[in-house]
Amino acid sequence: MDAVHEAAPPPAGGRRASRSREAAAAELFATAYPRLAGWCRGLVRSDETAHEIAAEAFTRLWSRWSAVDAPVPYLYSIASNLIKHHWRHTDRERQALYRMARDAAEPAPAADRGMVIKHLVQALPERQRAPVLLHYYAGLTIDEIAKALHRRPGTIKSDLHDARQRLRAELRGLHETTT
Repeated sequence: MDAVHEAAPPPAGGRRASRSREAAAAELFATAYPRLAGWCRGLVRSDETAHEIAAEAFTRLWSRWSAVDAPVPYLYSIASNLIKHHWRHTDRERQALYRMARDAAEPAPAADRGMVIKHLVQALPERQRAPVLLHYYAGLTIDEIAKALHRRPGTIKSDLHDARQRLRAELRGLHETTT
């Protein structure tokens, strides 16, 4: 709550208005935060993410405090948008991990294929990692990646090929050590 208080300038009208504004915000926080965070938790299935979303909703409310007539619906509207963003991000990551596993053409250990691939991608050299992230995670085409990274399309294709070869070898090695 302290970060919320520091984020906004005091309103016009002096200290009394500032104290009443802060008191109203503190009261709203005390009554609405637990319910909002619980609602978020039911949708994102993570305590940490739910609290991050609820806190961000309050931060955004605080920045528009004087312009918002109905703060509770505003909080839920903001939280709803943040949850949708979280779901899209999670879905893109899941799809990227699936594509990476499929393209590697080697079965990863059954334990946690997604996390294994994620760690292997993070371990790639930057020259290979950037095209992999842009292609598989962001869904960009070869030409779009080439423009973004200021490289030729052929170079991007080569980097992606080398990255897939490296990942395939790593996955094969992991698979052999776990079976």
